[in-house]
Amino acid sequence: MARINTNVSSLLTQTVLKRSNNQLQEALTRLSTGLRINSGKDDPAGLIASENLRSDIVSVESAITNSERANQIIATADSALGQVSSLLNDIRGLVTEAANTGALSDAQIAANQIQIDSSLEALNRISQTTSFQGRKLLDGSLDFLTSATSNFGKIRDLKIDQASLGETGSVSVDVSVTTAATQAQVDVTSIPAATAAAGSTGSLTFNDSAAAVQASGTLTLTATSGSIDIDVTSGEGLDGTLGNDINVVIEDGLPSSGDASAVFDGTDTITVTIDLGTADVDDVTAAIDALDEFSATTASGGATVVAAGDETTFSDVTSDGVDAIDDDDVITITSTQTGADFNGTITFDDSQDLGAGIVNVTVDEDNNITVAVDDDSDIDLADIVSAISDLTNFSASLTTSDGDGTFNAGTDTDPTIVDLADGVDASGGLAEDVVFELAGALGAEVFNVKAGSSIADLVAQVNQVKDATGVEAAANGTTLELSSTQYGTNAFVDVRIIQEESDGTFTTAIGDGGKREVGVDVVAKVNGVNASGDGNRLSINTATLDLSLDIDASFTGSIQFNITGGGALFQLGPDVVSNQQARLGIKSVNTASLGGINGKLFELGAGGGAALDTDSTKAALIVEEAIDQVTSLRGRLGAFQRTTVDTNIAALNDTLVNLIDAESVIRDADFAAESAKLTRGQILVQAGTAVLAIANSNPQNVLSLLR
Repeated sequence: MARINTNVSSLLTQTVLKRSNNQLQEALTRLSTGLRINSGKDDPAGLIASENLRSDIVSVESAITNSERANQIIATADSALGQVSSLLNDIRGLVTEAANTGALSDAQIAANQIQIDSSLEALNRISQTTSFQGRKLLDGSLDFLTSATSNFGKIRDLKIDQASLGETGSVSVDVSVTTAATQAQVDVTSIPAATAAAGSTGSLTFNDSAAAVQASGTLTLTATSGSIDIDVTSGEGLDGTLGNDINVVIEDGLPSSGDASAVFDGTDTITVTIDLGTADVDDVTAAIDALDEFSATTASGGATVVAAGDETTFSDVTSDGVDAIDDDDVITITSTQTGADFNGTITFDDSQDLGAGIVNVTVDEDNNITVAVDDDSDIDLADIVSAISDLTNFSASLTTSDGDGTFNAGTDTDPTIVDLADGVDASGGLAEDVVFELAGALGAEVFNVKAGSSIADLVAQVNQVKDATGVEAAANGTTLELSSTQYGTNAFVDVRIIQEESDGTFTTAIGDGGKREVGVDVVAKVNGVNASGDGNRLSINTATLDLSLDIDASFTGSIQFNITGGGALFQLGPDVVSNQQARLGIKSVNTASLGGINGKLFELGAGGGAALDTDSTKAALIVEEAIDQVTSLRGRLGAFQRTTVDTNIAALNDTLVNLIDAESVIRDADFAAESAKLTRGQILVQAGTAVLAIANSNPQNVLSLLR
C-alpha cells in the first residue's frame, strides 16, 4: 500500500518499542532495587503475601529479643543464687563444726555464731538488692499470689513454678486427694511385759533409845522490890509436847477466888490473872502450881507484891521438853547380784566366846548369812558392816541417829532381824537374745538385744538413732511398731534377723529372714490431671500449670485455692496469646523464707531457737532444707533457660530464617533472570529504534511514484 497519512508500520513499531522500553525499565528498576516487587502492580498477590511475611518476621525478631532478655534476667538471678548457695554451704560447715563441742571451746563456737550471723545478713542483702533494670528478682515480688478457698490449711510448702493465668488473670486450682500417703511399718508382736531383776535386802536393827525429858524453865516477875524468879516444870505427859517456848501471860483483874488464877491452853500458853498491886509472887506461884500440867516453886525472894506494868515485863518460860528418842543403829544388807537365789535368812549369834571385839560373818551355799559376835565385849558395828561387805555377792551399810555404834551382848538386847528378801529374777520381755539389722531411708543400724529386754528398752534403743536410720519405734500394748519417719514409696522399714534362736520373739513374729515394708505415695488429681505423688508431696507439670505442694498426713478430700496473679511474665512467642507466654514464679530467698518443717533460717541467728549454743541439730536440719530449696530453684531456673528459653530462641531463629527465605523468594529480584531481561530489553529497544527509523522512512518511497 502506498499511503503516507497513516504509517501503520511506524505505529506498530512504536508500540513494540514502548513495550521493550517498559521491559527494559522494569529490569533496570529490579536490578537497581534488588526487589522483584517494587509496587503493588508488580505482583498484587505476592505483595500481600510478602507484607504478611514481613509482619511475621518483625514479630519473630521481637520474640527472639524477648527470649534473650529473659535469658539475661534468669542468668542474673542464677548468679545471685550461686552466691546464696555458697553462703548456705559455709553456714552448713560452721554448724557441723560447732557440733563438735568436745573439741571446741565456747569462744570458738561463739566465733562461728558471729560468722553465721554475718552470712544471714548477706543472704538478706542479696535477696533485697538483686535486680535487673530496676526489677527486683529475689525478694519475693516475682512469686505467685494465692487466695484460699477450701481446706487451704491442709497444704504446706506450696511452690508454683509456672502458671498460665489467661485473659482473666487468675486460675482456680482443685486438688482432689483420693489416697493419703502412708509410712512403712513392720510390727513385732507378742513381746511380754518385762519384770526387771532385783537384788535382795535385809537388816539388823540395834535398839538404842534415849529417855524423854520434861519441859522446864524460869519465869521472871517484876515485883515492888527487885525481881522474883519462879521455876516452872511440866508434867511427864508433856515431855515432848512443849518443844517450843511456853508463853506466860499476866492479866490484871480480880480472880473468882483467891488473889491469882492460871489457865493452860493445852498448847503453849499459860494465862495468869491477878490483882496487880495486891497479889504477890507466891500467889502467882500457887496459881501455876495448881495446874494439872505444871508445877512451880519460888526460886528466890519472898512474898513481894507483883508490880504494876505492861505484860511484856514478864519473861516466857524456855522449854527443854522432848519425847523419848529412838536412836537405833541399823545395818542394811544388800545382795550385789539380782535374782531370787539371793533371798535367804540372817542369823545373829552372840552366844560364843570369840574374844574381845571379834566378829565372824559367814554365808552358806543357799545365801543364808550368819553374823557371830563375842558374847561379852563391845562390838563395833562398823566391823560387822566391813565383814559382811567382804562376802562375795553382798554389801552392807550402817545408819545411825544418836546411837553409840556399838553392841554388847552382855548388856544390850539382840538386834531385830529382817531376813534377805525381795530378790527377783528378770522375766518377760524378749524370749531370746537377738541381733538384728534395722534399715530405713536414711541408713541402717545393728542392734544386739538381750533376752528379757522390755518393749520400752527396744523403743528407747531404736529411737536413739532414728535420725540416722529414718525408722522410729512405738509400743502399742505388747506390739513393737517400727515405722518409717518419712512417707511414701521411698520410705521403707527393713528388719533382718542376724542371730536369734528359732523360738525367739523376732523370728516368731516376722520370720527367719526378716521383713521389709514400703510406704504408699499420696494419690491425687490437680484440676482433673493425675498428679505425681512422692510421699505427701504432689506435683504437676502441664502446659498451663506447674506446681508442687505437701499434703497433711492422712488427709483425703478436696482442696481449692486460686492463683490470683504474680509471677514473672515472659513473652516468648511472636503472638500475644497465653500459649506463647510463660509466667515463672521466683520465691524470696531471705532468711524468713528459706527453711521448711524444721524451722526458718533466721532461727540460726544469735539467741534464736536454732543458734549454735541452743540446738545445733535443728540448725543443721534447717540449713539442709534451705540448701535444697535454693538448689531446686536454681535447677528450675536453669531448666527454664535450657528447655524453654534456649530452645525457643533456636526455634524462632529457624522460623526467622524460613520466613525471610519465603519473603525473599516472593519479593527479591532474581539478578540472573533480570540481567537476561535487561540485555534482551536493550537489544529489543535498539532493534525497535532501528526498525522505527526504517518504518518512518517508508513513506518516502511514494515519491518514486511521482517522478
